[in-house]
Amino acid sequence: MASVAKNTVCLWYEKDAEEAARFYAATFPDSMVGRVTRAPSDFPDGKEGDVLTVEFTVMGIPCLGLNGGPAFKQSEAFSFQVSTADQAETDRYWNAIVGNGGQESACGWCKDKWGLSWQITPLALSEAMSDPNPAAAKRAFEAMMEMTKIDVAAIEAARRGK
Repeated sequence: MASVAKNTVCLWYEKDAEEAARFYAATFPDSMVGRVTRAPSDFPDGKEGDVLTVEFTVMGIPCLGLNGGPAFKQSEAFSFQVSTADQAETDRYWNAIVGNGGQESACGWCKDKWGLSWQITPLALSEAMSDPNPAAAKRAFEAMMEMTKIDVAAIEAARRGK
């Protein structure tokens, strides 16, 4: 018998939970698609045999995708924050999400094509924002406020005051 997580993030999708889970598994390390459960009978937004839920993991976080129909939409009130080591990793994740029907937002945020929000956050930004020198942290914060995708070199330059 498979072990079941005590706490799982349940994400509501209109009808594409399996497609989303497969995209996440192909895009992020330590991610996978597990059990796909089909509806045992008709339900308000689907028919018997339709995919109802999908168990998946995103970067080690257990999730359940629920195909619940159009009643609820994703919002920025929930997001995955992904820490990246450098600009190349930042670009890879950002481009995968935005380039697969997603949408850019501000300050390192973007949405995937299913409306789920992602914060693609380079470690350089996190370190700059917590710099013990308040002026350096302020410069980095103000630089970030002007960005969509985070530019690591620009954040580091702002932190140094250049």
